[in-house]
Amino acid sequence: MPRSNRRRPDDTEPLDASRLLAGWRRREQKRDGEWHVQPMPSASATKPYVCPGCAGDIAPGVAHLVAWRADGVLGEAQDLAGRRHWHARCWSIRP
Repeated sequence: MPRSNRRRPDDTEPLDASRLLAGWRRREQKRDGEWHVQPMPSASATKPYVCPGCAGDIAPGVAHLVAWRADGVLGEAQDLAGRRHWHARCWSIRP
């Protein structure tokens, strides 16, 4: 009998709606600590921002990343309030 590569229903992980709503948020380690990084698709980018990496404008409708500390000492609310919008390239070359 040939092997099936399909996942069986009993092998699947339970669906986590919060992960879908978070826009595939991930954690990244940089030289200065751990960061939450969330992609911002172009359809959701409705306001202009200034990238802290290059000081260039991020125009509405341009896909980019949002990053905030994951290991801040002042608490999660302060870390989230300190989030910044980055060009994907500027974030990727950041040490």
